[in-house]
Amino acid sequence: MKFKSRKTLKEIAQFLNCEFSGPEDHEITGINEIHRVENGDIVFVDHPKYYEKALSSAATTIIIDKEVACPEGKGLLISKNPFDDYNKITKHFSPFIAWTQPISDSAIIGEGTVIHPNVSIGNDVTIGTNCMIHAGVVLMDGTIIGNDVVIQSNTTIGTHGFYYKKKDTGYDRMHSCGNVILEDKVEVGALCSIDAGVSASTIIGKGTKLDNQVHIGHDTVVGSNCLFAAQVGVGGCVTIEDDVILWGQVGVPANITIGKGAVFLGQSAPAKDVEGGKTYLGSPAAEARIKFRELALLRKLPVIIESL
Repeated sequence: MKFKSRKTLKEIAQFLNCEFSGPEDHEITGINEIHRVENGDIVFVDHPKYYEKALSSAATTIIIDKEVACPEGKGLLISKNPFDDYNKITKHFSPFIAWTQPISDSAIIGEGTVIHPNVSIGNDVTIGTNCMIHAGVVLMDGTIIGNDVVIQSNTTIGTHGFYYKKKDTGYDRMHSCGNVILEDKVEVGALCSIDAGVSASTIIGKGTKLDNQVHIGHDTVVGSNCLFAAQVGVGGCVTIEDDVILWGQVGVPANITIGKGAVFLGQSAPAKDVEGGKTYLGSPAAEARIKFRELALLRKLPVIIESL
């Protein structure tokens, strides 16, 4: 999320009532979680395992629960509870605004777009030209829809990201302040859910088609001309490059990359980054040609054992 106006390290420290390290006029332009940070962003870290990752990331301001040397060109906000302070910032600069009508007055709807009955459109939503939004669709705040997009019935775009921190009192949700972007010629089936980025954008690339009951997690970026069959589930902060095909019930865990042109056969699941241009099978997935050979050999195992 980018702030509407630039802030300084001193201003944010005063807002959080915490100490800081670095020039008081150090410039801050936004806030993001670690997987999508950019220059000018704030990020938080509250575990020693991730201190170095956060301090060396693209983020130029770090909310941290330990006093450490401030890297050159960066600023530190010393916090007792970095997660809570991160949420305090996002809730302040991107507060919840209750809906009071089915289609917000701030929504922009392009020429030739058809909005069916019982569609709900939130604040600051933009819909391009010649789109078809079927009955029961919900477009949450800040959603951006390109041209020639089709969204089938009862799909929800821009739901809160599934991102929690476990505490003694239970699970605390990270406040979502990102959005969803559907580029031109995207089609989304019925009963799908696409989570908003917790602080950046969840993006579905041009020409990509999603079947019914597909779920896309927060901050995931899907390339162009991908094809996802029914009941595919994709975790948060995943990068899926162009021309990827995921057949039915494929599950993709968070924080991995799937290379261009990869194909996953039904019910497969990668466990780590995978190369493009290959077909995969199984869970954990491997190249299909290898996996089929393994299965063929496995069927022979009883005969081999009996012959010993």
